[in-house]
Amino acid sequence: MIFKANILTDAELRRALTRIAHEIIERNKGAQDLALVGIHTRGIPLATRLADKIRELEQVDVPLGKLDITLYRDDLSEIAHQPIVRRTEVPFDLARRRVILVDDVLYTGRTVRAGLDALIDLGRPSAIQLAVLVDRGHRELPIRADYVGKNLPTARDEVVKVKLAETDGGVDAVELWQEDEAGA
Repeated sequence: MIFKANILTDAELRRALTRIAHEIIERNKGAQDLALVGIHTRGIPLATRLADKIRELEQVDVPLGKLDITLYRDDLSEIAHQPIVRRTEVPFDLARRRVILVDDVLYTGRTVRAGLDALIDLGRPSAIQLAVLVDRGHRELPIRADYVGKNLPTARDEVVKVKLAETDGGVDAVELWQEDEAGA
């Protein structure tokens, strides 16, 4: 992989999440009956940060869940012989809630489709909305985000790397990388 560019600094990432939190509150006319569910791995800390920001703005504790979509993937046989299955934790009833599904990068839409399937297996929310930090295009399914931190048109041989302090050793950044000729 060859580094190409810094897309978001820590301050820009923080501002993007603040803007998304404001948009969620505005679109939903407050934070009542909302819930945030982050997709493993980086969607979880992003959902946590959004919940913290919404609490700061609205003085409402928004329930927070963690979703593992591994077994819902349509490419499961291609990604690993023994896939790592993490814990799904949604400790609240989804019924009558507007659930904000949170992920780091929206690309083909297949991860989100798996997330939707996993959520529906847990209950029937009144609505599901999607928040992503980066939308890079190249959709293979008719899925779009309701809230986007950064729209970033990319080539298929480019890779968007989201680094978060909680998962990546104290660093917050979004970077663009180029696959080298060998596809590494």
